[in-house]
Amino acid sequence: MSEEQKANNASYSADSIQVLEGLEAVRKRPAMYIGDIGVKGLHHLVYEVVDNSIDEALAGYATHIDVFINEDNSITVVDNGRGIPVDMHEKEHKSALEVVLTVLHAGGKFDKGSYKVSGGLHGVGVSCVNALSTYLRAEIKRNGKIYMQEYSCGKPLHDVEIIGTTNETGTTITFKPDGDIFSEVVYQANILASRLRDLAFLNAGIYLSLTDKREKKENGEYKKEEFYSIEGLKEFVRYIDSSKEHLIEDIIHINTEKQGVPVEVAMTYNTSYNENIYSYVNNINTIEGGTHLAGFRRGLTRTLKKYAEDSKMLEKVKVEISSDDFREGLTAVISVKVMEPQFEGQTKTKLGNNEVIGAVDVAVSEALRNYLEENPKPAKAIVEKVILAATARHAARHAREMVQRKSPLSGGGLPGKLADCSKRTPEDCEIFLVEGDSAGGTAKQGRDRAFQAILPLRGKILNVEKAMHHKVLESQEIRNIYTALGVTIGTEDDTKEANISKLRYHKIIIMTDADVDGSHIATLIMTFFFRHMRPLIENGYLYLATPPLYLCKKGKVEEYCWTDEQRQQFILKYGNGSENQIHTQRYKGLGEMNAHQLWETTMDPENRILHQVTIENAAEADRIFSMLMGEDVGPRREFIEENANYANVDA
Repeated sequence: MSEEQKANNASYSADSIQVLEGLEAVRKRPAMYIGDIGVKGLHHLVYEVVDNSIDEALAGYATHIDVFINEDNSITVVDNGRGIPVDMHEKEHKSALEVVLTVLHAGGKFDKGSYKVSGGLHGVGVSCVNALSTYLRAEIKRNGKIYMQEYSCGKPLHDVEIIGTTNETGTTITFKPDGDIFSEVVYQANILASRLRDLAFLNAGIYLSLTDKREKKENGEYKKEEFYSIEGLKEFVRYIDSSKEHLIEDIIHINTEKQGVPVEVAMTYNTSYNENIYSYVNNINTIEGGTHLAGFRRGLTRTLKKYAEDSKMLEKVKVEISSDDFREGLTAVISVKVMEPQFEGQTKTKLGNNEVIGAVDVAVSEALRNYLEENPKPAKAIVEKVILAATARHAARHAREMVQRKSPLSGGGLPGKLADCSKRTPEDCEIFLVEGDSAGGTAKQGRDRAFQAILPLRGKILNVEKAMHHKVLESQEIRNIYTALGVTIGTEDDTKEANISKLRYHKIIIMTDADVDGSHIATLIMTFFFRHMRPLIENGYLYLATPPLYLCKKGKVEEYCWTDEQRQQFILKYGNGSENQIHTQRYKGLGEMNAHQLWETTMDPENRILHQVTIENAAEADRIFSMLMGEDVGPRREFIEENANYANVDA
């Protein structure tokens, strides 16, 4: 043992064991409590505060919840509930408000008398927000008075103060996230709006609003969106399906309580070939599903199958019907309220309560059976859609087998156009999906062969939004993508599920021209990944490359510019604001750059700008992809006009 090791060993005593008290643990390991410290975690702070207000509304005490993004990217959440209690807490010897804001696992949600059901049942919500904020101000209207307390990094700056009188009740929380913890403290209004919209649909009759004080309209008012739903999930499904062609006009709506579990389901069928089911427990989006989803699928399949058999519609069908076939073209939202939810799965968003399976199964079976018997015409359309799905699934088997390979790592069967990299560990490897053979050739010359692979794609790939599954797999370009990535497709029973266990690259980069056609091709490729390889996006493997728009030169000084603003700054700096003194080369396509320039600007990890493709809200993403890639031009034009300046995917 060296002298240094002896010294370290001697100093390793009881004093070396750190005990993180109060909220210090949250500041030390924030990702353990809120998921991550990027865009997702930053917005999660808002959800934690809003969820408290929603719980007040569910308990019958609040009707309005208003969220403000302030000029400095701080957040204010206002509700008209009862107001957090401020009287002294007997055990903690401080005000209940301070306990709620500074003690983990503290809150009214653990007292069954206070809340029947609630969203965040871990009790770390608003105290975590406090810990991760440089400043938090709580203002409580209660007992005819206005109480106020301020905090910094989770520690109170003073005792609770009375600052006024009022006839109202409610809670106002303002907080400023800590820039030393979060990678960037810039709130995205569209992400918050999606969550508030969901909450309005999930909790009919509650008024929510989002005001962005960073942006003013022409009349001088702040940009504000309001969310309110009368019909709840029925409106939610109509909203998600707004860009799809309806197979049936009705929204089948179930709102009941079975075996002590409140169950609400809304569902309909469209002419697409995708299944879109979104499940929630106490307003939490259970992206991994769970027992409520299993109950829904069981009830749906059994009831539809029995109806199809009883109506003799399956007698002439020569192919076997699988449970998947009953869900093709289905859009559904399932929402259950559970007193004590048990979550499991990697992201803790999979419901594990066994009693929920039977409750949802019974609710769906009863309501669907009644609907089918009372509406024979839509019922027939649904069963015919199921038969078509089964027929297409059998056709897809042959196409699927063409995609499968013995071993993604063997090199055998790889597409001829693929220029592979020499490394074999997926974590170290990346592949560029490049528009056209010309740009592909330049990329092959410019790349680092050790870890960068190139797959050129010919023209615009198939629009999968409008294609049956076997047609997708018959496309040569799409087969090349599957084969190059090492992704296989499901099993005999489940032909649609992408298996990414043998994925060969952990960075899949879409690299297209910086023009309208390039953007269209990138959107087609993203639509393919969203519909057929969503796990790749959910795991953070999909990226967009960002080639520069211009190369600006003045004498020996030259600079690449990715935006018009950067170009104007160059002109201002080196040309005294005059374009005539600056030589500007506009890159209309990747092919206009030589291999060195492409490497330097778009492929070199040291200099390039990559945008990671993320799904903050799957239901909203589904609606947008359907609208962008569907037939209806009007909504698409409106979306592009509104979002032209924000067309970059979330970085």
